[in-house]
Amino acid sequence: MPARWAVTRSAKVPDPRQDAAQARAAQVARASYGRLIGILSAPNGDIAAAEDALSEALQAALMKWPTGGIPANPEGWLVRVARNRMTDAHRRSLKQHPIPVEDHALTTDDPTNDHVQDPRLGLLFVCAHPAIAPSARTPLMLQTVLGFTAAEIARAYVGSPAAITKLLGRAKARIKANAIPFAVPDADLRSARLPDVTEAIYGCYALAWHEGPAREMVQREAVFLADLLATQIGDDAEVLGLSALLAFLHARQGARLADGVFVPLSDQNTDLWDHTLITAADARLKTAFRLGHPGRFQIEAAIQSVHAMRATTGRTDWGALLQLYDGLMAMAPTLGAQTSRAAVIGELHGAAAGLRELDNIAEARVSRFQPYWATRAYLLGQSGQCVEAEAAYRRAISLSHTAPVRDFLETARSHILMN
Repeated sequence: MPARWAVTRSAKVPDPRQDAAQARAAQVARASYGRLIGILSAPNGDIAAAEDALSEALQAALMKWPTGGIPANPEGWLVRVARNRMTDAHRRSLKQHPIPVEDHALTTDDPTNDHVQDPRLGLLFVCAHPAIAPSARTPLMLQTVLGFTAAEIARAYVGSPAAITKLLGRAKARIKANAIPFAVPDADLRSARLPDVTEAIYGCYALAWHEGPAREMVQREAVFLADLLATQIGDDAEVLGLSALLAFLHARQGARLADGVFVPLSDQNTDLWDHTLITAADARLKTAFRLGHPGRFQIEAAIQSVHAMRATTGRTDWGALLQLYDGLMAMAPTLGAQTSRAAVIGELHGAAAGLRELDNIAEARVSRFQPYWATRAYLLGQSGQCVEAEAAYRRAISLSHTAPVRDFLETARSHILMN
């Protein structure tokens, strides 16, 4: 569980009321972290202070809720307590640096008021402001809106937690110093920031794929944010494409594990997919295409749509997938796209052809990229190169961060060793 969602308690005799309070506080924090930070930091732009105040409010909940009862509106309770903490800190600061109090007035909007624009949208656009270094924008969104720790972000970016912490600290300081408004900007400014916002939401879903016990909840939050953005900005093809993409991916959530072991997409039971969500994703993708501005997320969503068709046709159209990956590589030649394209070529033209495509990727780029080594191991096994396949499986296992994926790869490796 990310550190800012962690709720600690002293070692005492087990208390059911304490356990219930801890579980409820952790649940609210996981489900509403970005929303709460957006509400708390909007008045004065101080994200770091909002994070500290929310952490203190969560600790206060563990002290109060076991005896006083869990409030009917836990979100509102946390916001009120956190605001009190922030006000106290502000008053202490005023004694040393007097400034007009009205400049830092705290809003009292009810966080459950549906008529107030969702604060997470404003927070996303704050993180994408030109005053924030481009390298810090997506990591900042991952932390402030979704609650990922610096260590988790560093793992995804193959960097050091200390460096990510410094990067995030500087970004938060700039938000406060520049008094960046916590709001969705007008259309002309909004379009310039949208690519960073969509990239961060996508990153939230992809990062959650590999991390921790709160993964499914974070993935749902990313799907929700993409849908919220598409609802608010329905005339941007890539926003619609992102929403469709995450909906297609999330529709398969219930089929990804079997007895705790990862199941590859091609082996998943399509009866376990959410076909209502797939239909909604397909409709949103068609709306995006009608706007006539193709982009990366639309192509990736189209790729997932082809996979979804297996539920109807009983087969995967590898030829259509290769055409889409060719288009994706021309538009956004990422390492993930290049690896997936090689896998598709392996299905169409044989393992040797897929391996040749993988060999075209510089080794320095893939040293810590788990999907590359898992794909390479599979293709090597298919081509009968068992020694090389076993080594690649070991490499992939060492780079896997979840037990279900490791168990799947260990099973595949054991089959190679038996041949």
